[in-house]
Amino acid sequence: MAFYEENPGQIAEADIVVGIPTANEAGNIAGTAARVDKGLSEYFPDLRCAIIDCDNHSTDGTREAFFSAPGKASKLYISTEPGVGGKGRNIGNFFEKARQLNPKALVVLEADIKNLSPVWVRNLVAPVLKGAGFVCPLYERHKYEAFLSNSIVYPLFRCLYGRRVRQCNNGDYGFSPKLLDLYLNPPFRSELVDNSGIDLWMANIALASRLPIVQAIMGAPKLHRARGRFAELPVLFAEAVGTVFDLVEVYEDYWPQVKWSKPTALSGTDLQEVETPLPPADVNPERLHEKFLEDFDKYYRLWEHVYGSIVARKLQEIRSIGFQHFSFPTQTWMTILFDSVVAYREMSPSEKKDLVDGLLPLYVGKVLSYIKKTWRMSLQQAEEYIENECMMFEENKSYIVKMWTKGERG
Repeated sequence: MAFYEENPGQIAEADIVVGIPTANEAGNIAGTAARVDKGLSEYFPDLRCAIIDCDNHSTDGTREAFFSAPGKASKLYISTEPGVGGKGRNIGNFFEKARQLNPKALVVLEADIKNLSPVWVRNLVAPVLKGAGFVCPLYERHKYEAFLSNSIVYPLFRCLYGRRVRQCNNGDYGFSPKLLDLYLNPPFRSELVDNSGIDLWMANIALASRLPIVQAIMGAPKLHRARGRFAELPVLFAEAVGTVFDLVEVYEDYWPQVKWSKPTALSGTDLQEVETPLPPADVNPERLHEKFLEDFDKYYRLWEHVYGSIVARKLQEIRSIGFQHFSFPTQTWMTILFDSVVAYREMSPSEKKDLVDGLLPLYVGKVLSYIKKTWRMSLQQAEEYIENECMMFEENKSYIVKMWTKGERG
């Protein structure tokens, strides 16, 4: 439960509850809260609405800025204890407080969205009020954005759970109280989830819930603070991948039975595209190649042990190609991911950390390969390239099912 709470209006119930996780967001929270309020008042004027700042005991005036934002919706502020951080802990407090308000629909939105449109609030809430269990936004994206989603999350989630949900880890969602019950009594939670793994944890539970899933078209890119640079990539990568791998075991009675994937319903198709240019690509292929080579020898023995001699020899071949003709075959990448999932289950915590750390340079190599393959492609062509890769994962799902079953403990 939250360490600290302010509820000036003594709000006891709300039909729509929006949570905004924060950690020293004084420069963003007021504008975000105001735009959320505008969306709620414009599209749901007859419903009781509340906005909750789910904070990490910010010291920069985030709380004061939040309460200063104009609007009609009720405002509540909750916080973790001083010194306790992690987005997952913020969201966990949101779940508990939201449950007390007996909502009909819930939304989580990041605090630093620079171009948040009021209609985005409508697009995340409306499907839930019509019966959806989970609503995931579809933002316009540059082909060189969201590499983790393109290379790992989307192919694995689609293959394992049979749901084609393109942007599962973007930090913004709408969901039903039915899912809130699952989130408050989860089959699994970890320290990774308490930090940045929370987004994939929420999406994964939703995909395995059998509740209706909807993708909401937003009609514009999401402009916010850049994340995932090399300095913070190892931590973000480990928390995301570790969460995904942990949940594969949690749902081991479910995903082996899933055959192929199905399209996911769309909402917001009436939305006219906003003329917001996509942010420029910020990629440095030469630097990616350097990062791939830097840790090759450090992790080669681990790769040879986990993935076997055939894959190990293929990795040596990839290294020898050189930058100009660099390529990381999809078949090799798929085998590595499947074998990683299976091996991860039987490992100790320290071994799991080593495995995920060792997967990072291979992921960097895969990203470089994708960039080189799609450099002259349009956005649509690049999407088709990813879709074709996902089909390869689905076509070879029997491999991971066989390996998983073969490795089952007695």
